[in-house]
Amino acid sequence: MSAVRGEGTPWRAALPFARIGFLNMLAFRARYYVGVLTYLFNVAVYYFIWRAVFRQGGSVAGMTLEDMVTYVAVGWAIRSFYFNEIDRELGTQVQEGKLAMNLIRPVDFQTVMIADAAGQSAFRAVLFTIPIAIVLALVFPLKPPASPLAALLFLVSATLSFFLVAALNFLVGLVAIRSKSILGILRAKYLVFELLSGLLIPTTLFPQPLRSILFASPFPHINFTPAALYLGQAAGTRALGLLALQAGWTAGLLALGQYAWRRSRRRITIQGG
Repeated sequence: MSAVRGEGTPWRAALPFARIGFLNMLAFRARYYVGVLTYLFNVAVYYFIWRAVFRQGGSVAGMTLEDMVTYVAVGWAIRSFYFNEIDRELGTQVQEGKLAMNLIRPVDFQTVMIADAAGQSAFRAVLFTIPIAIVLALVFPLKPPASPLAALLFLVSATLSFFLVAALNFLVGLVAIRSKSILGILRAKYLVFELLSGLLIPTTLFPQPLRSILFASPFPHINFTPAALYLGQAAGTRALGLLALQAGWTAGLLALGQYAWRRSRRRITIQGG
C-alpha cells in the first residue's frame, strides 16, 4: 500500500482507472458509429468551403487545396482521439457532491481523471479515429505523411495533444469548485478551443500580431502542430522546436493543475445527494 499512497502515486497505480474508462466507452459504442458520419460531414463542409477559396488554383499561406483538405481531415481525425470531458465530469461531481470522496482515495486525483480519459481515448483510437481516417481517405483527396519521420513526429505530437487538452480541461473543471456550475464556460470553451487550436482555420492564416500571440500560447499545439508535422511544413529544428513547446506547455499545465487542485480542494463543499 505504501507504493500507492499520497500525491506521488506512480502512473501504474492509475492503470485500473484507464481500463475502467475503456470499458465504460463500450457501453456507448453505438454513438461512435454515428460519430464517423458526423466527422465526415464536418470535413465535407470545410472541403467545399476551401475548394471555393482555391477555385482559381494557387496557394494560400503556402498551402495548396490538397494540403488544406489534408490539414482539415487530419485535424478532425486527431480531435476524435484527444477529445475528453474531464471538465464536464468534474463539474458533475461537484454538483452531485461526489468530489469530496476523491480526498480519501490513495491515488492522485489528477492522475485518476487523466487515466480515465486515456482509457476512453484508447477506445476512440480503435473504434473512432481509425475508421474516421479510413473513410476520409477514401472520400477526399488526402496526402500521406510527408515522410516516415513526419509520420512518427505526428504520432508523438498527437499523443501530446491528448495530455495537453486533458491538462487544460482539468483546469477548467476545477473552476466548478468555486462557481458550482460551469455549463456556460464549457459552451464557450469548445468554441474557443476549436478556433484557437487551428482546427477551424490554420493558425498561420491569422493576421499579425494575433498570430504571434497565439504561437506563444498552448492552443496551436492542440491541432496545428500535429497537422503541420504530418504535412512536413515543420521539419528539422523547427519540428523539434514545436514539439519542445508542446511538451513544455503540457508539463507546465499539468503542474499548474496539481497546484490548482491542492488550493481548490480546501474549498470543496458537499452538495446534492
